[in-house]
Amino acid sequence: MATGRNHRPATRSRGIPEATVARLPLYLRALTALSERSVPTVSSEELAAAAGVNSAKLRKDFSYLGSYGTRGVGYDVEYLVYQISRELGLTQDWPVAIVGIGNLGAALANYGGFASRGFRVAALIDADPAMAGTPVAGIPVQHADDLDRIISENGVSIGVITTPPGAAQQVCDRLVAAGVTSILNFAPTVLSVPDGVDVRKVDLSIELQILAFHEQRKAGEEGVDTAPDPAAPPVRATTGRKGPDGDMPAVMPA
Repeated sequence: MATGRNHRPATRSRGIPEATVARLPLYLRALTALSERSVPTVSSEELAAAAGVNSAKLRKDFSYLGSYGTRGVGYDVEYLVYQISRELGLTQDWPVAIVGIGNLGAALANYGGFASRGFRVAALIDADPAMAGTPVAGIPVQHADDLDRIISENGVSIGVITTPPGAAQQVCDRLVAAGVTSILNFAPTVLSVPDGVDVRKVDLSIELQILAFHEQRKAGEEGVDTAPDPAAPPVRATTGRKGPDGDMPAVMPA
């Protein structure tokens, strides 16, 4: 099956902004949950809250799809699931190859949510000869020496890189040379790719660092104390005159 490689979703040709494209999976996830509960319609406010965006942004995003809902009724859940799935290219099977079958690669191979979302793990690839033939999630691991053949035979359109950072660029280059034009990169490094190749980077450490920043800020806000710090140097009085740099007020002699 090689039809998936050259087929691209219609989002770019229809002029849908990248920011909107990035939010479509959020809407689809929320809509799928509603569909599983047999909810027939949903208002823009309810769907926006479930997706974590504001309703005005949601309505703007849906206008790019040509879907405006019905006043007093809302949006048809099943139709929106189909419409967004079609825009994202999820109405067909996308073969995926995972390169680097360590803990993370094996966890992704065992993830059961790919199939229900339009993706099929077609190949597992690793550079360790000892891994060759070892089944992971029922799929035998193949050696990286055969990467070109594996990509071609399985019609792989999306490559997932879960290798150590030092090997990621070489793997990326080989995937691109084999015809892969979309890459999901879990390696903590920036990949260089030619025009026409899309890369999405997932860096768990960066996400944790961002959360740490917010935790630190929240802790700082909770610990604000109006009492003076006894260890801080005394604050000297200032005059209204400007200092030598013309900006800071001059300090009165102690």
